[in-house]
Amino acid sequence: MTYEEVMEKLEQFGSDQTKKTLARHGAKEPFFGVKVGDLKKHFVKEVKKDQQLVYDLYASGNSDAMYLAGLTVKPKEMTKERLNEWVRGAYWYMISEYTVAQVTAESLFALELAREWMQSDEEMIMTAGWSTYSNYLSIAPDDEVDREEIHKLLNRVEKNIHTEQNRVRYVMNQFVICVGAYYKPLSERAKEVAARIGSVHVDVGDTACKVPLATAYIQKIEERNAVGKKRKTCIC
Repeated sequence: MTYEEVMEKLEQFGSDQTKKTLARHGAKEPFFGVKVGDLKKHFVKEVKKDQQLVYDLYASGNSDAMYLAGLTVKPKEMTKERLNEWVRGAYWYMISEYTVAQVTAESLFALELAREWMQSDEEMIMTAGWSTYSNYLSIAPDDEVDREEIHKLLNRVEKNIHTEQNRVRYVMNQFVICVGAYYKPLSERAKEVAARIGSVHVDVGDTACKVPLATAYIQKIEERNAVGKKRKTCIC
């Protein structure tokens, strides 16, 4: 498929209802309002064959095309320069916290860029950094995780979460959950931090979304005896 053919097909699969829903979450023009399920079912197989097409889709600035790029890119082929381009282009949380973060977590630069982005003053770049690290924890063997660094990051969350920027509060809370769920050596410490931070307020706009309570979420993982169980991939 050519770039023009993909964009035309995306427009055909867009709907006003999905567009309204995504707009409430923060998506801005241009975008067509394509369901993620339709992207996976009708686009991924073909688009994945052409990585230059993938790069062109992300560069379009169209939110549907950008998300599709994240589903079809080969993370190990991504350069650090391109990943930095992607994070700079991620103008709302679905792209920064999901598309960019998940691809980066499976790239060759996961920790390097997570650490760099987490120090940014820009909200979407900072959220991408925290989310990248969380996604990395979900797939990386424990012996490839820096225990001392995770401990310091948990302390940072405990100290700063309630005064951080809006979406940064959300991904910090997710980081605590991911440590509790995926990194067994510090799962107990994550539970302590979860209890201390309690409920985290995030402005989710005109949506029904809620910020998960970290203590309750980690408890559910424990009840399933799934603490420390890794995922094969974090791209979804």
